[in-house]
Amino acid sequence: MSLKILTVDDSKTIRMIVKKAFRPYDCEFFEGEDGAKGLALAAQEKPDLIVLDITMPVMNGIEMLSKMKNEPGLKDTPVIMLTAESGKDNVMQIVKMGVKDYMVKPFKGEQLIERAKNIVKLEPKKTEEAADDPSRKYFSLDGDIQVLVLQEKATRQVAAQVEVYLQSKIKDMIKSGMNKFILDLSKVPEINMSLIKLIMSVIQNCRKAKFSIQVVGTTDLSNELKQFQETSEIPINNTVEEAKIAFS
Repeated sequence: MSLKILTVDDSKTIRMIVKKAFRPYDCEFFEGEDGAKGLALAAQEKPDLIVLDITMPVMNGIEMLSKMKNEPGLKDTPVIMLTAESGKDNVMQIVKMGVKDYMVKPFKGEQLIERAKNIVKLEPKKTEEAADDPSRKYFSLDGDIQVLVLQEKATRQVAAQVEVYLQSKIKDMIKSGMNKFILDLSKVPEINMSLIKLIMSVIQNCRKAKFSIQVVGTTDLSNELKQFQETSEIPINNTVEEAKIAFS
């Protein structure tokens, strides 16, 4: 069963950071822009975790948390509090109210996930792992990155099949707000024109969707691609980890 995550913050940017951080996991996401709306959502949805800001209009985070503690159905809901102040008095006030953890703004999504994993069990989304999904042969998710791995000779049939899956994955990425794509060619046995055309198609489709794309391949493959006019200027990363760093 999907976890219910509620984020309450008057900053749309912060809510997006929180939402993006939890996107790779099997979660149902809810958001409110002030404590009053957050409290109503908490009562309605009974979230498994709340990421709650302190300073908000209408009803601030401290007020919302106080009201939750008086509600039998909400008093034990785990809360990660967000604060713009790291002073001792401010932190002590948060801790005394029984929050599970707190974070000082600004923060990164990865840091939030590290804290959340100490409180709830986060499971990766299973949509990409479904056995009945034929695209799984080529496509997989690595966190918030879509990865296309080609491990066989790029025949016309293979290229056409990947192209069909690619269009579907791009739509899914746009819908989910994802924008990072890795094309992993490190296991391709040989280069031919079908592969060249497929590489260019993937790159062009990603650029059209405004995605950041990185290509991975061996040194030999990189040298061979430089012999073709279409692919001579494409930067090639040696490993997937190197490609991930290139997104930074």
